[in-house]
Amino acid sequence: MKTIAIYSIKGGVGKTASAVNLSYLASLRGDPCLLCDLDSQGASSYYFRISPSRKYSSEKFLKGKNRMYEHIKATDFEGLDILPSDFSYRNLDIELSEAKKPQKKLRKNLDALAEDYRHVFFDCPPNLTLLSESVFSASDIILVPLIPTTLSVRTYAQLLDFFNEHGLDRSKIRAFFTMAEKRKSMHAEIIEEHRSAPGFLRQVVPNSADVEKMGIYRAPLNAVRPNAAAAKAYRSLWEEIIAG
Repeated sequence: MKTIAIYSIKGGVGKTASAVNLSYLASLRGDPCLLCDLDSQGASSYYFRISPSRKYSSEKFLKGKNRMYEHIKATDFEGLDILPSDFSYRNLDIELSEAKKPQKKLRKNLDALAEDYRHVFFDCPPNLTLLSESVFSASDIILVPLIPTTLSVRTYAQLLDFFNEHGLDRSKIRAFFTMAEKRKSMHAEIIEEHRSAPGFLRQVVPNSADVEKMGIYRAPLNAVRPNAAAAKAYRSLWEEIIAG
């Protein structure tokens, strides 16, 4: 089982769109995939038209395999399941702080899913918290979407500093540019400066109204508009990720 987090300190960078599309693309290869929506806003769950059970909560999420299995739901797409978010996830940091070895809690719980899923994706909330640290520990790859702007690149540098300061494995981190606009010279200059740097993936996802319309389609872009420029970019991005 390979675990992949889509994470950013900064919000509004296309994180959920990336999580939804990449998990869908992974499932097309015939490997069963699970998307864990860890953001209390539940955007990934919304895109797949799925709501959590009324009996589900952050407390049950942290109790591990059996409790998680009860609330995993199938999407409309074969081979792709989702563990939907719940608004109680806003309390996850408090509950993790009361657990033993909180940074390792998520990894321990997910190890039990290895027999059922080839890939597990995390759609993470945009902050740097104890939950984030647990995700870092549980993930084999940490994908960081960046808008090609100064502030977005700055948050990436802050993430690298955090990894260095806490002795974490920064080789897990893979950054990529998203919501890029060719007409903006600053976007082009920042992409050119960084895309060949260590830790950066070369594929760029363009800014696109089709991605914004995922909220209307309520489905992965690659499922409803596979020939759209952004859909093709996500396919190339996934191929680059699995190529190593």
